Amino acid sequence: MTREYVVNRTKEIIYSCFPELEDKNIQEDTVINTDESIDSMGFVLVICKLEAEFDVKIPERQWSKLMTLGDVVDAIMKRLPKA
Repeated sequence: MTREYVVNRTKEIIYSCFPELEDKNIQEDTVINTDESIDSMGFVLVICKLEAEFDVKIPERQWSKLMTLGDVVDAIMKRLPKA
């Protein structure tokens, strides 16, 4: 699974949870849990959907460290099975 695929699918999941953000061009350096007005409960929803989508488990203690889209993608990529 490529990083590009994970980035694009993560964006799709964010947009599905927060349709009001669809007109925003979220990039890897976008701080998604503050800059884009995603509150903590919304962020938890996104993380849970991503864990299900990619069949990974991101430890809850790390969630607060995931600030940008790139941070979230890094956390997912780190936990994907190696090909």
